[in-house]
Amino acid sequence: MQTPGSMVMGIVFAPLGLVLVFTAAITPQWREGQARLNIGGPGSFLRAGTKGQGAGRSAEALLLLRSDGLWESCLQVEQSELKQCWPISGPYQRDSRVRLVQGLVLTSLFLCGIGIVLACIGVRCWTDLPLRRVAASGGLLVVIAGLLSLAGLGVYTHNLRRLGVDPSRGISNPRFPQLSLSPAGSLYFGWLGSCLQVLGGSALLLSFKRPRCPTCPSRQEQAVCPACRSCPEMSSKTDMDVYEVSC
Repeated sequence: MQTPGSMVMGIVFAPLGLVLVFTAAITPQWREGQARLNIGGPGSFLRAGTKGQGAGRSAEALLLLRSDGLWESCLQVEQSELKQCWPISGPYQRDSRVRLVQGLVLTSLFLCGIGIVLACIGVRCWTDLPLRRVAASGGLLVVIAGLLSLAGLGVYTHNLRRLGVDPSRGISNPRFPQLSLSPAGSLYFGWLGSCLQVLGGSALLLSFKRPRCPTCPSRQEQAVCPACRSCPEMSSKTDMDVYEVSC
């Protein structure tokens, strides 16, 4: 018989969700913002850095693009190859909410990886029947992983404009104006991957049921499974209406 669609969906969605959450975790585009910086004054370090790109722009304001991730931040000048990335530091690194999201995402990746391994062991094709409990345990871990990553993403999205900002001090330096922060691409990858993890894990949890064993015609009270050959009428049949995995 063919493998049930829910089982296939779980085996496909769980690894796909893991890849998307992992991609979101390592890329520095969880939030992004832009600000104009006037570099027309003498002694500006950005003026010297962009001097070779056109003297006409040296006296104008540059548009800075800032992006932050869980472990890295980047700064780039618009329409320029001038870009620099560095590990997160300062108030953003010390923010307890950022540390919480880091822990939730790492735990989610770890649990999802273990869950996928268990699911692959449970849905093995070299036996007639899958290891239902093992696969269901893997599905449960994948669901928990998806919920943890969703919780981390929710915390980050809710506090996106307040992460790394000290409300008592604020930003008063005119040379580094406040950025207008907004969600970036990695955040959307994380949301999509987390939803796929929950869907895939739920499918693995719900797709495994006990096989339907046909009854022996001569002994109505006796159920016959693939491993049981006590009924001669059923043991001679090659096409049995039972639940099995097709490789």
